[in-house]
Amino acid sequence: MRVQHATVVGLPEEEVMKAVLTKTELSGAHVTPLERYMACKAMARGYAEGKKADKTRLAHARAFCAAVLDAYWAVQCKAHGSAMKAKPAPQSFVSLPAEAQDLAGKLGELVSGFPVEDAGFLVGSIYTVMLPDALRSSLGAFYTPPPLVSRLLDLAEQAGFDFAMGSAIDPACGGGAFLAPVALRMVAAAEKTGAAPAWILGQLSKRLRGAEIDPFAAWMTRVLLDAAVIPLCMAAGRRLADVVTVGDSLRQDIGTGYDLVVGNPPYGRVTLDGDMRAAYARSLYGHANLYGLFTDLALQLAKPDGVVAYLTPTSFLGGQYFKELRRLLSTEARPAAFDLVADRDGVFDDVLQETLLTTYRKGVKQATASVSLVVPKGLNAADVQPLGRVALGDSGDPWLLPRTAQDAAFMAQMAQMPTRLATLGYAVSTGPLVWNRHKDQLRAKKEKGALPIIWAESVTPDGFAFTADRRGHVPYIMLKGKQAHLVDLHASVLVQRTTSKEQARRLIAALMPACFVEKAGGAVVENHLNRIAAIAGPPPKVEPATIAAVLNTEAVDRAFRCISGSVAVSAYELNAIPLPSETALLAVQKMLADEAPKAAIERAVSGFYGLNQ
Repeated sequence: MRVQHATVVGLPEEEVMKAVLTKTELSGAHVTPLERYMACKAMARGYAEGKKADKTRLAHARAFCAAVLDAYWAVQCKAHGSAMKAKPAPQSFVSLPAEAQDLAGKLGELVSGFPVEDAGFLVGSIYTVMLPDALRSSLGAFYTPPPLVSRLLDLAEQAGFDFAMGSAIDPACGGGAFLAPVALRMVAAAEKTGAAPAWILGQLSKRLRGAEIDPFAAWMTRVLLDAAVIPLCMAAGRRLADVVTVGDSLRQDIGTGYDLVVGNPPYGRVTLDGDMRAAYARSLYGHANLYGLFTDLALQLAKPDGVVAYLTPTSFLGGQYFKELRRLLSTEARPAAFDLVADRDGVFDDVLQETLLTTYRKGVKQATASVSLVVPKGLNAADVQPLGRVALGDSGDPWLLPRTAQDAAFMAQMAQMPTRLATLGYAVSTGPLVWNRHKDQLRAKKEKGALPIIWAESVTPDGFAFTADRRGHVPYIMLKGKQAHLVDLHASVLVQRTTSKEQARRLIAALMPACFVEKAGGAVVENHLNRIAAIAGPPPKVEPATIAAVLNTEAVDRAFRCISGSVAVSAYELNAIPLPSETALLAVQKMLADEAPKAAIERAVSGFYGLNQ
């Protein structure tokens, strides 16, 4: 997903941007503040992308955002009649060209026109879209839209957090997208008790904490948090103490015993040194992901009865690398609520992963967790649609969540279905060929001894079709000695490994038939495909063709969507799909032998999942 820039009916985007920059009027067109903001943000990104070197781009991104904050702070202080100075930046900045300085000032003024709790997201989003791609990826920096912040704080309160008395920390506070709204709720709750401003400010300094690895982002948090509480500071006659620590929360002591750990932690695969792997060993299995580490950290930071409220990708729900984290969460802090975020386009800039709001309460054994769908509606509203409640096991197996209100009964039926691919006599693995490790062996034409390469494009919704028509793909490979492990000699079911929730089907499977393999003398499956093959021993009663047909049904695709939390279709998740019994599958097998129409197969499999009532 790319950033969605402003559009105005009857006017191309470029004219909107030009008008904002030059401050001319848009005759006959109404441009909302949000449209103006998006246009300016797009221009800021273009300005940053014009800097060729990453170091130069970073310097200009920080200088630009500092100018935005200067303008924002000036407007806020003027509005409240305050002479407070913003906290000093951690560095000096490069000089901006006049046009960029003007644009930054305009953005600061625009941001000041939005509710103060929105500022962290609006300014933080400008900063992140201007960062060099590699740095942004390494920081996992994506700011949280205000309606999702508000909803997550509502869920935290429902889980038991008291904004009037409790302490809170955001261990990856970025530009303050969470910290300022938490502070405002704390202030509002305290004011209802009639407490004096000086007491409220003192309590806020004690009860609120943030930590951030990026010194510049930490400074933005300080400025935006100060701006949010200017009225309170003026009433109290002093300013808020510094509550933000600069450093890596995963490696340094940031205290413990918090009533709430909240935020949108960074995410992305990370390589750990020995000390880090030992520190988080209890939640690790294989590769580490930053947000998984921050989830473990949250459990360490929270009180024995504290609340954790996080916005994260959904991949921890079903991924194999998160099974120890799921087991840990089941033991220490069962989830109280899940909110699946609908339409990820427009929620985060450049984020492809599905996202989720989750709250946990430590020390409380929740029997079930509520599941809802939250649909952002603009900058300050969201629709919440309850989907039901789920019971979660503590084995580390995937957590199945309904994606629609109708999934509740469907999932209850799946809970009674013990059959899996393994119980039917099949093993799932990833295609063994990593093609770029064998470039010298690839062949564009058939040669004696060469074997066909099966790429992902050979697996289509209409079945198996040997092809290599994508850029860089060639159809054959000439194997060398000791490479027999790459070769398939029998029929198998192949499943595409990468699909998204927006596709009509998440599961796209096809039978690579025995006749094709035998005629070619074997086949080599590339690693963008999963292979479902019979284990050694007597042939399974349910044939591979039946497995392929059942995986391609709407009912099984729906079951998979309740398991999968990422764009990956992993072998682990395929192994976790609840399937009809062997007897039921043999009935489907007979239908296939009798050449029953596809619609009849769909109805039969749907019936096994209780979907025909």
